[in-house]
Amino acid sequence: MARRKPRILAFQALYSWDVGGIDVDTLLKFEWTDPATLERLEDSDLSFSRLLITGTLENIEKIDELIKTHLTNWDFDRISKVDLAILRISVYPLLFPQAGILPTFVIDDAIEISKEYSADDSFKFINAVLDNINKDLKK
Repeated sequence: MARRKPRILAFQALYSWDVGGIDVDTLLKFEWTDPATLERLEDSDLSFSRLLITGTLENIEKIDELIKTHLTNWDFDRISKVDLAILRISVYPLLFPQAGILPTFVIDDAIEISKEYSADDSFKFINAVLDNINKDLKK
């Protein structure tokens, strides 16, 4: 089952939360996004986006700490808000795996989202951080 579109919606929500201070209830209603985008998504996609958003925000301190411990020669506060949102919605399913969603799918989607929404080489940074987190979580 393709999950990239719901991940993109969750990434956009996390970005809006971080940069715009949009509250969680508003995020979960998706009123902030283009209605045409919502029409193209199934109810199961919206449910998955909500799961990523709420799960990430409920565990934000743990997720951020995990990201911080896997940064090499980089300061957490210097991570672009776009990259941080992508990392956060990707670390959540690595921490709390769901049936049928392999870590490789999560990381691959994060890379592709980064290629579309972030700076040119950000996907390399995101891949390295998520790969290191995934390896540590498997130990």
